[in-house]
Amino acid sequence: MNKSEIEKGISRRERVLKTLAHEPVDRVPRDIWALPGIKMNRADDYEKLLKLYPVDIAAPIFNYGTGEKQSGTPYEIGKYVDAWGCVWHVSERGTIGEVKEPPISDLSKLGKFKPPYETIRNADLRLVNKCCAECDCFILAGSLVRPFERLQFLRGSEVAFIDLAYGSREIFDLIRMLHEFFMGDLKMWAKTDVDGVSMMDDWGSQTSLLISPEMWRDIFKPLYKEYCDLLHANGKYAFFHTDGEVSKIFGELIEVGFDAINSQLFCMDLENLAEKFAGKVTFWGEIDRQHILPYGTPDEVRNAVRRVRKALDNGMGGIIAEAEFGLDVPIENITAVFDEWSKPRII
Repeated sequence: MNKSEIEKGISRRERVLKTLAHEPVDRVPRDIWALPGIKMNRADDYEKLLKLYPVDIAAPIFNYGTGEKQSGTPYEIGKYVDAWGCVWHVSERGTIGEVKEPPISDLSKLGKFKPPYETIRNADLRLVNKCCAECDCFILAGSLVRPFERLQFLRGSEVAFIDLAYGSREIFDLIRMLHEFFMGDLKMWAKTDVDGVSMMDDWGSQTSLLISPEMWRDIFKPLYKEYCDLLHANGKYAFFHTDGEVSKIFGELIEVGFDAINSQLFCMDLENLAEKFAGKVTFWGEIDRQHILPYGTPDEVRNAVRRVRKALDNGMGGIIAEAEFGLDVPIENITAVFDEWSKPRII
């Protein structure tokens, strides 16, 4: 009996742990990201997909506390206010929407602004450790950590970029305030039994970083290092999601300590990324969700998976079969993703 046959008996959690350790596994772990609208409008398709291709990564059952400023219902057409006081506008049911009314219009009033610590203080984590004990999946908690994006939500994207360019004392006070809040969020998760914690920030446009690499290194890189250090000190894995063309900082995301990175591989030179970083981090997907998944044929989807596998799937872990199930993705295409991943590795 060969090693692959022996490992067919491993748990889903063990499969992910081996993948993160760059060790051989019986198959690449699966992770399906279903947008809110899928569960609201296409629940039958989602259940069908999960039955065909059970996932190896799961979220614990929990709820953050309700923010004092919070109102309205997310993902429904209209407006809702999040815990920070940011007003989101939703034009299509089941989507997250956009912040159109940022709450901090004047930095001179920053002294009166308080982060919503009640969301952490009143978080309901009663079932988290139970989930970890009873589920054989790798349990990954989704945190609130997103310093760059939250900065934009609070100030408005255009104003936030101007703030960073001028480098006023107030903008750095706000970033420190955000960082302290996010560290509190991660400290909360560090006390639980989850295997890992994810965080996010979209750093790229379609063709380049949204700020200079130098500014990113000076301001934001140290924050991420503290997040990763905190999680690692408590035996947790650090997962990170970022959109856009981020090749100029990809190696530094690994350097600060992220164990798995989800990025838009098809916005970058996938083969070049693989040459530089395969074996140094786990590539947490993905398949092109802007063009191929919603508009391609099942054969084009399969070809995209084959391209990712050829570049990254060397049989020594380091790759998770992740794909996003968006509202505009045909069930045939998302099924094709995981069917292709289930086939023997390309040699």
